[in-house]
Amino acid sequence: MAEATISLEPKVNEPPSTLRVLVAEDDPMFRRILQSWLQTWSHEVVVVENGARAWDILQQEQPPELLILDWMMPEIDGTELCRRIRAQRRSRYQYILLVTGKNDRQDVVRGLDAGADDYLSKPFDRDELRARLRVGKRILALQDSLIHAREELRFQATHDVLTGLWNRGALMDLLHHELDRSKRANAPTAVLMLDLDHFKRINDTYGHLAGDAVLKEAARRLTQSIRSYDSAGRYGGEEFLVVLPGCDRGQTQNTAERIRAEIAGMPVLAAGVEIFFTASIGATVAEPGATSSTEILAVADSALYQAKNSGRDRTVLA
Repeated sequence: MAEATISLEPKVNEPPSTLRVLVAEDDPMFRRILQSWLQTWSHEVVVVENGARAWDILQQEQPPELLILDWMMPEIDGTELCRRIRAQRRSRYQYILLVTGKNDRQDVVRGLDAGADDYLSKPFDRDELRARLRVGKRILALQDSLIHAREELRFQATHDVLTGLWNRGALMDLLHHELDRSKRANAPTAVLMLDLDHFKRINDTYGHLAGDAVLKEAARRLTQSIRSYDSAGRYGGEEFLVVLPGCDRGQTQNTAERIRAEIAGMPVLAAGVEIFFTASIGATVAEPGATSSTEILAVADSALYQAKNSGRDRTVLA
């Protein structure tokens, strides 16, 4: 193996930016030099001596994000590792720097075609390596920004911006899915339709910002009152919808009453005043395969109408 050369030029100062780096190199001396440099630059370093060990590390749930792979290694060489990594198509991209004593143009092409992002010929000094790593860090930072933007768009497409609950479209999809599942499992599905009482009066009296505060607090209390695998969303305006898998009539009634009591329990401080509010709930339980989502919602809506006509702040189980 070719030896690394150590530059005596002044170090380049830059803010520390820690990455998890995997070094796969069969030459012990070169391995120690790379590890020393990377740790000096504040990176978390994992070092292995062959391609098989590197492949094992890469099967972890959160493997290193930047990989420095020697071309010629025992068991699995660097180009084969590149091919395997790219074939996995992980959601998070891994930046690969292929290191070798080969410097023929065709070797460079073969390495890049195998999936490497960059190519470094031995011998090289620490500043050259550091510059290549900066490129890798920029690519990985761009990837993080794109992933964050994608997740934000995905959240906005399925959630209500004000309350953070599922939006109506996503909630309908969840209800359809739950009805299909309940048919296979031969289990009931309960639906609660909830409406905040006299909400227009709150808006007219205290303003829409106060109304928003009430909606957000109602959503928080609703979420606290249901199980982790139940689904709650904003159906529209001051209406909320809850899907309760596997609940019979008794469990549905108890859950609805727990939600109603939690919502009415404490006032919300908004616009400098304490605002008390209550909710009316219409509930229904559908046996597996007995009805469609449209019919279930119609029954729950009718029960909600009865709750409001009966004096509000109550539950009606259809």
